[in-house]
Amino acid sequence: MGYYLPTELEMKASSWCIDNGVGVSPLSAGYGIARWYVEITINKKSNKSPETYGKVEIWEKTYEFRLYYYNKFLKNKNEK
Repeated sequence: MGYYLPTELEMKASSWCIDNGVGVSPLSAGYGIARWYVEITINKKSNKSPETYGKVEIWEKTYEFRLYYYNKFLKNKNEK
């Protein structure tokens, strides 16, 4: 897999996801295939992205989804 250096905010979002049971991780598209899906698991229910991603792109997409859930939580928290 490729190298990606997450930002401080992306690391914060990752920690939030782990602490709140939101799993966002790469899932191999198959043995010997250098492509990955993004798998999201919430409340023991998993879904994977319809597209596959390359070795660096997978990390960008993984952090993008983590930021999405982190920001969604903050928005919902602020609306209450």
